[in-house]
Amino acid sequence: MELKRFFDIPYYQLSEYAQPDALVAKENGSWKKYSTQEFVDMMNKISRSLVGFGIQPDDKIAIIANNRPEWNFVDLGTLQAGAINVPVYPTISEEEFKFIFNDAEVKIVFVSDEELFRKVSNIKAAVPSLQAIYTFDQVEGADHWTRLLEQDSEQHGDEVDRRKEAIQPNDLATIIYTSGTTGTPKGVMLSHENVLSNLRASIPLLPINDQHRVLSFLPLNHVFERMITYLYMSQGVSIYYAESMETIGDNIREVQPHLFTAVPRLLEKVYDKIYAKGEALTGLKKKMFFWALNLGLKYEYGGANGWWYETQLGLANKLIFSKWREALGGNIIALVSGSAALQPRLARVFTAGKIPILEGYGLTETSPVISVNRVEEENRRFGTVGPVLDNVEVKIAEDGEILCKGPNVMLGYYKRQDLTDEVIDQDGWFHTGDIGTFVDGKFLKITDRKKEIFKTSGGKYVAPQVIENKLKESTFIEQIMVVGEFKKFVSALIVPAFPYLKEWCEKSSIPCGSNQEMVSQQAVIDQFQEIVDTFNPNFGHVEQIKKFALVPDEWNVDTGELTPTMKVKRKKVLEKYQHLVEQIYQD
Repeated sequence: MELKRFFDIPYYQLSEYAQPDALVAKENGSWKKYSTQEFVDMMNKISRSLVGFGIQPDDKIAIIANNRPEWNFVDLGTLQAGAINVPVYPTISEEEFKFIFNDAEVKIVFVSDEELFRKVSNIKAAVPSLQAIYTFDQVEGADHWTRLLEQDSEQHGDEVDRRKEAIQPNDLATIIYTSGTTGTPKGVMLSHENVLSNLRASIPLLPINDQHRVLSFLPLNHVFERMITYLYMSQGVSIYYAESMETIGDNIREVQPHLFTAVPRLLEKVYDKIYAKGEALTGLKKKMFFWALNLGLKYEYGGANGWWYETQLGLANKLIFSKWREALGGNIIALVSGSAALQPRLARVFTAGKIPILEGYGLTETSPVISVNRVEEENRRFGTVGPVLDNVEVKIAEDGEILCKGPNVMLGYYKRQDLTDEVIDQDGWFHTGDIGTFVDGKFLKITDRKKEIFKTSGGKYVAPQVIENKLKESTFIEQIMVVGEFKKFVSALIVPAFPYLKEWCEKSSIPCGSNQEMVSQQAVIDQFQEIVDTFNPNFGHVEQIKKFALVPDEWNVDTGELTPTMKVKRKKVLEKYQHLVEQIYQD
């Protein structure tokens, strides 16, 4: 059976790899399993119910929910009925919901819980197209999603079959609104073939099969997790959904997954926790921990460090890194990282500990994967995002911008031909907005965002991301933003890793009642000056951080400094801390 549309995938799994635990999630404290057959049945119920409701081909249906089996039922049930799925981040504002719903003319919204139900209810009157809101959780005063199933009737089955038959691979399947670091959200239109072409090219690169389990926690409304979820389904892999970001550690130990996807920020937090545990050790145990850690940080592929290094690493794996693998469930074959740049030191140390991290690169507009590091060592390179997929073309423009062409490139931005023409040129090349280069003619390396590169008042160009990624190697630094556009020198806003800093302050008898108190202490400022001074020699004179300000609060999605994919909104951060930036340059 050929996979031509998203909804073909569960039928394919049913015929090839029928599973008792195709989709699994926690319900009332225990894992509830849905078999492949139940998955297909629920998908069909949704399709028939939507027809009964009156949904027509090309109508838009939104999902705003945490990862859960119901997400998949509604996603594929919607598509079978000929409608278009509009997945939306739960963390965005009511104003953004209103814009997206009106732009897409959404007819039905499915939400996970009471909070989201209230947010959508608040704007319902301002969205003329919106006819119904259904909840996945039981919410007082709301229609539970099973209420929709009352519209289910076998008589609608023939209509669903007719609509399915009419759907072609290049038809629009989903509109994903990119949060963006600036401006209004843009609706990225992706066809079935856009995403499935990416899935087909990625299957040979992941060492998973129908005997494996994965844990899913990156948002399903993000195209990366959605594509890889379809890939898991097509290979008969059992998908377990984490309860929340807070319970990931517990869920990993319960599920013992063979693979999961993550963003670098999560892997940084995992590393920092491990590091903190090592710091808490004493005597010989502490020495052994840091001996293994420092060994891992020097790791090179293919035994390049020689037999003595490999002998020591073998011992470190038995004594220390085996405990890291146990903490990740004991079955991990690989982790896949995307969405932002991964610090090479993390890739080195985890790989040394037999937990290979496959770092990849792509955008919503490219469905998403453009390149990725592979399992085989000859197709992996630290500090790069790996070789380009077989069915994707990449070239580097004269100004260093990465251009991409292939069946994965979007249909365009919804209702915005002007914006589409800005990013897809007449020859079909998509302009990514990222600056990059090829290492050894094979491995793609991202160096910066084109729009983020700035010029100092002396006319020198600075690529902030390179500097930021390097400084984040310090365990003291949680987040950092390099500034200096049209200024005499480069400076930075730094968010300390507060749990680590608090511990350091306590040991050093420095007052640490609040974040503000900590960042105001001269001893703390001196410590960060020492860190900056240590890293500065890595950069050219113009790129070196001459001054910095410590920020007392962590940046996150809820407070508006990060996009839902954890990218820094530079404009927002500059607005919020304008007083600190002014102080830096005043002094």
